[in-house]
Amino acid sequence: MQVAEYDTALDVTRRLGDFLEERREQIAQRWADATLFRTVFIVSRDEAVEACKAVVDALAEVARTGRLEDVGASGFGAVREQLGRMSASRSRAGSSPSQIAGEVAGLREPVIALLDAEFADPAEESAHACRLALTVLMGTLRLVVMETAVSAGEELIARQRQQLLEVATPVIRLWDGVVAVPLIGTLDSVRSQVVMESLLEAIVDQRARFAILDITGVPTVDSLVAQHLMKTVAAARLMGAECVVSGIRPAIAQTIVQLGIDLGSIVTRAGLADALAYALGRQGIVVSAAPAAGAIPR
Repeated sequence: MQVAEYDTALDVTRRLGDFLEERREQIAQRWADATLFRTVFIVSRDEAVEACKAVVDALAEVARTGRLEDVGASGFGAVREQLGRMSASRSRAGSSPSQIAGEVAGLREPVIALLDAEFADPAEESAHACRLALTVLMGTLRLVVMETAVSAGEELIARQRQQLLEVATPVIRLWDGVVAVPLIGTLDSVRSQVVMESLLEAIVDQRARFAILDITGVPTVDSLVAQHLMKTVAAARLMGAECVVSGIRPAIAQTIVQLGIDLGSIVTRAGLADALAYALGRQGIVVSAAPAAGAIPR
């Protein structure tokens, strides 16, 4: 690009920035009634107007720098979080990404109308150049909104996944000083970390001396799962609790032997009841069956 052309292009974007600043109030008032803002700021229209002004200010700043196509332009940083919250709110309301993109695209027309009014002849070359620059800038705004929407969606999914992992891995207080984690489903690295953190927190909160890991609901045990179990047992020991693994089925026992996995340092019991009986016995508590109805006590 020749220097003269560059100067002309920069002049256009600076003029666009000045226009956005001068017409900030009018643009904000028109945008406040647009679907994107109206459906998010349902309590106060004034709040919607202020949000619109912040977006206009960001666009003006980007325009003055000439970085119309740069989604990483510093001007967008000031409103990226706000745009993310807005797009996330629209997503929660049931709007698809294409609908949100369409709502952002709809913000262009009110600004174009105001921009055309700035020129005596909207068909002149300078008017066309400013209109083109505005179109590019609004297209970049659309990309920024979609980018923040995707990022917010990923964060929401990550939070929900974490919550599901925590719900699927409850720590149960079975007795004074005895907690248990009934594991169901496949154990991977992420879930194993949740199991360890939840168990260690329960050991501290409950002042537990014994922790039971019941793997009755775990379909298979391979070397990776065994490694996770051993790490959890070791971490529990460091917290002052003895760990018992229960629910090792015959098929899993054979697999462990075939893989050559050494669980010799881990206390194991056939079932959860056996593990609880072990923990209670270690505390000097004897559990006996209730006498049958009509039986004469000795």
